[in-house]
Amino acid sequence: MLLEINDLKVSYGKIQAIKGISLNIKAGEIVTLVGANGAGKTTLLKTISGILKPAAGVIKFDGKDIQGIAPHNRVLEGLCQAPEGRGIFPGMTVLENLEMGKYARKDWKSELSEDIERIYTLFPRLKERQSQAGGTLSGGEQQMLSIGRALMSRPRLLLLDEPSMGLAPMFIQQIFKIIREIQSQGVSILLVEQNAAQALSCANRAYILETGNIVKEGAGKDLLNDDAIKKAYLGTGA
Repeated sequence: MLLEINDLKVSYGKIQAIKGISLNIKAGEIVTLVGANGAGKTTLLKTISGILKPAAGVIKFDGKDIQGIAPHNRVLEGLCQAPEGRGIFPGMTVLENLEMGKYARKDWKSELSEDIERIYTLFPRLKERQSQAGGTLSGGEQQMLSIGRALMSRPRLLLLDEPSMGLAPMFIQQIFKIIREIQSQGVSILLVEQNAAQALSCANRAYILETGNIVKEGAGKDLLNDDAIKKAYLGTGA
């Protein structure tokens, strides 16, 4: 198992945002978290990344307890997040943003060109914009840059937080096509996404999160056809 979470609890002061959840991700899987705003999805990703400290529970990555490992060192272990809101460096060029994604690695200089070309193959638009400031890109292009920068660290598990948020339909289709391509290259993905239909369509498995609790789990396509899920998250069904 690549990622194992057992009885995880996370609080903001007296408010318990994650209430003892357990989930896992196998190598090569896309697993999605579906839930309404405030369900705890982003809180969970931040806790896995090491930005938030859990009140209780265990997080293991590739069999190793990582709770004592700092966020930047979790990246070196192979766990990287492309955050909600993209979080690019607006004053840096596209190329400089990508280089920042590689910076923590000891081999960053020796394999820099190879990794950048890999990103440009995945995102040809970024190659066209490589000398352009990140802050001048469109929303869809900034999302590509955020994912590309995360991939520069060569993660084994990529955490994606709302990659389609605020994007035009054309870019949404493109982003999900790229997510599948990333998986085909051997990268596992934990996907948080408001667009439940797209997320469940591309996921191997999914967890439904409500107010800090996992209330249902299963194969992505099975949950896509579940009447209760359709009614709650897809706007269809009985």
